[in-house]
Amino acid sequence: MRISFLRLSAAALLATTVAAPAFAQDAGVEPFSGLYVAGTIGKIAQSNDGPSAIKFDRNGDGTFGDPVFTATGGDAFNNSTGQAYCGGRALGATFGAGCARDKDGFDYSARVGFDRQMGPFVVGVVGEFGKATLKDYVTAYSTTPASYTMERRIGWEASARLRAGYAANTTLFYATGGAGYAQIKNRFFTTNTANAFTDNGNSKEWGFVVGGGIEQKITQNISLGVEYGYHDYKDDGYRVLATRGTAAATNPFVLAPNTAGTTFARADDNFRWHSVKAVAAFRF
Repeated sequence: MRISFLRLSAAALLATTVAAPAFAQDAGVEPFSGLYVAGTIGKIAQSNDGPSAIKFDRNGDGTFGDPVFTATGGDAFNNSTGQAYCGGRALGATFGAGCARDKDGFDYSARVGFDRQMGPFVVGVVGEFGKATLKDYVTAYSTTPASYTMERRIGWEASARLRAGYAANTTLFYATGGAGYAQIKNRFFTTNTANAFTDNGNSKEWGFVVGGGIEQKITQNISLGVEYGYHDYKDDGYRVLATRGTAAATNPFVLAPNTAGTTFARADDNFRWHSVKAVAAFRF
């Protein structure tokens, strides 16, 4: 995770922790019981770009990991040089042209929840729906030369989670976790203008969201808080099929005996990111 993201997280958590209650809580009142609605906005970040790759189904049997050979028997993706893949977006047709990092960004969401406070202990449920701006890339480079980039991003994300915590007067410390469901949007880019490429588009995937946070009541009905989340989705359905197009019959993607083409898939099928959100809630 980026250093600036960690600094933002620490500063936001510290600011909320030291915030003093802006009102006096009546004796016997449970400040965190009841129905509430909330809005969030925050920063999201993926882990640092690491090793990643594109894998191939060359013989059409549905199993990935096949080598792609040229007509002379060479490796079309030059794996022996260590410059066949990057965990980002290609800036040109060759590895040496550079590779842009994954794009982190912001998210915003609306949520509705219900809590029950029993003494200092709070349990509840929360549902959330929001948008995110991050993008995750992986690129392969062939010896043609040409680059092939697969991009995925979040269209929207919904989650249904449990929440449990400890209330110290008007300050609540809590953990949360549950199921996530997200629309994952996919795109493909290449500098190869000879072959033809088709893909299977977007998907909706199940995952999970876990985290924790601090909520501070500032009036009888309004609270502010900061929440950290870890989001994890299994994204293994995106495919790109390379067919002949205007390329020669000796093109590596359509060499006999399988002239139907070559299918691309990501080697890493985990889509994961971190979030730190500011939360404003109204409790009825």
